[in-house]
Amino acid sequence: MMSDKGLGYLILIASIAGILLYGWLVLLSPWAMLVLQLTAFLAVVGVLSILAWIGYTLVTTPPPEPIPELETLSGEAAKGQENKDESRKTR
Repeated sequence: MMSDKGLGYLILIASIAGILLYGWLVLLSPWAMLVLQLTAFLAVVGVLSILAWIGYTLVTTPPPEPIPELETLSGEAAKGQENKDESRKTR
């Protein structure tokens, strides 16, 4: 099993290597336009996939069950507001 420090070094080195490779592909390689197009496409796919997942979750998740204590409290609050409105009218 790799230690946390070892894993941290591995992630750091891999990230720097990825940055250098991407920089070379975009700036110096003959495939620069293709790399930019793929990057833009994958970025759009990523954002739209997250939005699709949020929409799917909203569609398939049932509404929460009402909490009886809150219904009682909100009913009491509404009655209290009605009493205040009535007392203002009678003044």
